[in-house]
Amino acid sequence: MSETDLIKLYSRRILALAADIPLAGHLAAPQASAMARAPLCGSTVAVDLTLAEGRIVEFAQDVRACALGQASAALLGGVVIGRSRAEVARARDQLAAMLSGGPVPDAPFEGFEVLRAACDVPNRHASILLALRATCAAFDQIGD
Repeated sequence: MSETDLIKLYSRRILALAADIPLAGHLAAPQASAMARAPLCGSTVAVDLTLAEGRIVEFAQDVRACALGQASAALLGGVVIGRSRAEVARARDQLAAMLSGGPVPDAPFEGFEVLRAACDVPNRHASILLALRATCAAFDQIGD
């Protein structure tokens, strides 16, 4: 990877997001907790959440990931409150598709476009998807 590619990949916007992750930490009494891990790099994201009427009302995340995984968690943290499992799963699937050259995820997840520079770095895709995967796994613990 060239220096120009690295500069594009780790833009100021991505680094700013990584430095300021919303809803960081843990909930005192979560309804569900789940962790996702990227086997290639060892990055992890642990998520706690509480639902009301099938939507997230409380959310916290403990992010131990590269700057790209941190930026992705920051983007999720900014829009996750009020989301249903279907919305989070759709965002996860759309982000995975975007990383493979597809379109940007639908609103309110369109901010993930900043991670488009990682399309050509497939060994970072798992880390970028961690927060969404962990959130879906936490939803799955609660069921319908």
